[in-house]
Amino acid sequence: MVYIDLNMVRAGVVNHPAKWKESGFSEIEKPPKRYATIDLPNLMKLSGFADLGDFQRTHRDWVEQALNVTRAQRDVRWSEAVAVGSLAFVEKVKGELGARAIHREFDPVDGGYVLREPTGFYARRFTGENETLSSENTLLG
Repeated sequence: MVYIDLNMVRAGVVNHPAKWKESGFSEIEKPPKRYATIDLPNLMKLSGFADLGDFQRTHRDWVEQALNVTRAQRDVRWSEAVAVGSLAFVEKVKGELGARAIHREFDPVDGGYVLREPTGFYARRFTGENETLSSENTLLG
């Protein structure tokens, strides 16, 4: 949740998620009376909170810790994964993907599991004409 809150910080658009009004952070801090995107009561319950004020204070602390410790560094578990969570959750997602999941792998990471594409899909080797533009592969008009 905090990782997503920091998307615009990582992108360099703002230096704190509170400055991005359309963020989940802003919605948690100031829940709208209508047209909420976040199911706040369920999110609080899943996070182990019964009181909104306690949840908001803790959420702000989590964001501040993330900003101070990692300065919102990119984490490939979230940006290159199809699913992240418990083994049961990742297996369920893989099963629901059916044939599209045939070559997807899941690996243990930091007490959880990650479902991802095989690394070969992202590590192609480029040579010759498909590398940096040069006079041999550039048309000048």
